[in-house]
Amino acid sequence: MDVIAAIRENRFVVVGRVGMDLYPPPGVATEDAENFTADMGGSSANIAAGIVKLGGQASLVTRVSDDAVGRFCLNKLARYGVDTTYVTPVGGEARNSLALYESRVEGHQSVIYRNGAADFEMTTADVEAIDFSKFSALITAGTVFAAEPSRTATFRAFELAQAAGLPIIFDVDYRPYSWPSPQVAEEVLSKAGAMSDVIVGNDDEFGFMAGAKDKGLAKARDLAATSASIVVYKMGEHGAVTFHNGGELRTGIYPVNALKPTGAGDSFMAGFLTALAGGHDLEASVLRGSACAAIVVAKPGCAPAMPKPAELEDFLATHPGPTEAA
Repeated sequence: MDVIAAIRENRFVVVGRVGMDLYPPPGVATEDAENFTADMGGSSANIAAGIVKLGGQASLVTRVSDDAVGRFCLNKLARYGVDTTYVTPVGGEARNSLALYESRVEGHQSVIYRNGAADFEMTTADVEAIDFSKFSALITAGTVFAAEPSRTATFRAFELAQAAGLPIIFDVDYRPYSWPSPQVAEEVLSKAGAMSDVIVGNDDEFGFMAGAKDKGLAKARDLAATSASIVVYKMGEHGAVTFHNGGELRTGIYPVNALKPTGAGDSFMAGFLTALAGGHDLEASVLRGSACAAIVVAKPGCAPAMPKPAELEDFLATHPGPTEAA
C-alpha cells in the first residue's frame, strides 16, 4: 500500500466524537465568567473540520444525542462542511460530550463532561453501513476505543478499511478520564497502533503505550520498523521526530504567544495530512502541521481557530520560522 499516495486523494472518513465546546472570553476564569461562546468540539470532529477548511474532504462517523445539543453538533458539522451521512442520533440517556475550557495558559482549567457519552454508542452496524470505496484513508483518535460498543465498532472499521485498501491514520489521543483503567488503555491502544499505517502521538502517549515515558521514543521507532509507514513522535516545545522508510526526521516548532493549550493536536493532524495531500514532502508537511497547531493555540476556540489556506500561507510567510530541531 502506498500510504502517501492514498492520502493525496484527500478523501477522509473520520471515526470519533463530536461535542459542544463552551469557553469564556480570553483571560477569564470559568467560575468568574458571565458569558460563554459555544462551538463545536471533539477531537475527531475538529480534525475533520480542519481538513475541510484546508481544502480536503471529510466525513464523520459517530453517534450524537437525539436532543438540542446533538442537533447543535450536526448543524456545526454542516457549517464547517463536514459530511454527516454517517452521524446517527441515539436516544435514551446518552448525551453529547461537553468541554468547558479557558483561553488562558496560566491557571488554565478544562472541565470535560463524558458520562454516558453518545459517541460511545456507535455500533458495528454503524461502521458496516459505510461505503469505504468513497474514501482514500481512515482517521481516528484514541478516545473511540475507551468504551463499548464504540471500541469493537472501531476495530471493525479498521478491518473494513484495510479490506478496501485504505490506510489507517491513528492519533493516540490518550485521555485517562475516559478509560476504565490504564491497563485496559495500554492494551487497546497498543493493538490499535499495531494495525495503523500512520501514528501520531506525543511523548507521554508513546511512553504510556511502552510502559514508561523514557521508552516512548523506542516504541515509536519500533512501530515504524515493524508495522507503520509513518510515525510522528511529538515532544511539545522540543518539536517532533518523524520516522519513515528507516529514516528519522527532526523538526522544530513555530513559537507564538499561546492563548490556551488546547486544540494543537487536532490542528496539527489536519495540517499535516492536507499538506501531504497537497504534494508537500514529509518535512514540509510536519512543519505545516506545526504551524497549524501554533495558529490554533494563539486564538480562542478549536474548530473556529483552525486556519484556512490563506491564513496558513500568511502565517508561514510572516513568521520568523521554526525553532532548531531538538
